[in-house]
Amino acid sequence: MQQESIYISDGEDQLHLRHIWKNVGGVPIFMLHGLIENGFIFYTEKGKGLACYLAEQGFDVYVADLRGRGKSRPAINSTSTFGQYEAITRDIPLFLEKIQHLNSQKVHLIAHSWGGVLITSFLARYPQWLAKVHTKTCFGTKRVVTVKTFEAYFKLGLMWRYIAPILAKKRGYFDAKKFKFGSDSETLLSLKESIAWVIPGQWRDQNDGFDYFLAAQNVTWPPTWHFTGINDQALGHKQDVKLFIDECGNSAAKFSVLSKQAGNLADYDHINILTHAQSVHDHFPKLVTWLKAQALNS
Repeated sequence: MQQESIYISDGEDQLHLRHIWKNVGGVPIFMLHGLIENGFIFYTEKGKGLACYLAEQGFDVYVADLRGRGKSRPAINSTSTFGQYEAITRDIPLFLEKIQHLNSQKVHLIAHSWGGVLITSFLARYPQWLAKVHTKTCFGTKRVVTVKTFEAYFKLGLMWRYIAPILAKKRGYFDAKKFKFGSDSETLLSLKESIAWVIPGQWRDQNDGFDYFLAAQNVTWPPTWHFTGINDQALGHKQDVKLFIDECGNSAAKFSVLSKQAGNLADYDHINILTHAQSVHDHFPKLVTWLKAQALNS
C-alpha cells in the first residue's frame, strides 16, 4: 500500500488531499471529515483506518483536509474568514475535480459526522455531480440535534453553542485541540454557521440564502448508507441521523445502528465507529461488499 500527499492551490491556500492506494486503476473513493476534525479520522500514515482498509481492498482512496485543517495550509488562525459556504462551493468541488483528473471513473463518497452534511449540501446545490457518483456513505451524520441526553446538552447545548464562541472570540478562532474538545480548529464563521444549522430550523445557506432543503427534495440520491453507533448519544444519535435522512427525502437510504445487540462486535460511539480495532472484522467488510455491488449496478 502506498500513500502520498497532493496539494491543490487556491489563491494563498493549499488544500491537502491524501492519496492512498494499493492497486492502480481502482474505483475512486473521496472521504470527508467533520467539524473540529481532519482527515486523520480515516487513516494513519502507518496504514490503519477505514481509508487504508479500503485501499487494501483495491479502491483508489482520497482523503480530504478541508481548508485550514490537517495538512492544508495555512492552518486556521485569527485571520481566517472562510466557513461552510467555502467548503461547499469551493473546497469539495476542487477536491473532486482533482480526483476526476487523476481517475475519471465514478466515485464513492464517504463522510464522517458534519462532513456528511457538507457533502449532501454540495450534491443538493450541484446536482450535475450526481452523474459521477456511485454511492454516498455517512458515519454519525446529523444536521440538527433534538435528542435530550446529558451528553447532547453538555457537548452541544453548553460547549458548542456557548463556551466555544466565547473562546473563539478571544482567540479569533476556535482552537478545539488546545481545549481538548476536538482534533482541529474551526473559524469563527464556520462555528457560527454550524451552530445555526444544528438548532432545529431551516436548512438554508447563511451566505446567499440557498435553500438546501428544497433542492434536496428534487434530487435522485445515489445509493446511500447511514451508519451510527448505539453509544453515540449526542453527535450522531440515531434519532437525529434518521431526521437527516428524512430531511433529505432519501427514503431508500440504508440505516444501520451498530451494537452488540444487533450482532456487531462492539457497541460503537461517534469516533470509534471508524477507529475501533474490531471495525475491520465487523462493518468495514460489509461496507466493501456493498460498495462493490453498487458500482457494478450503476
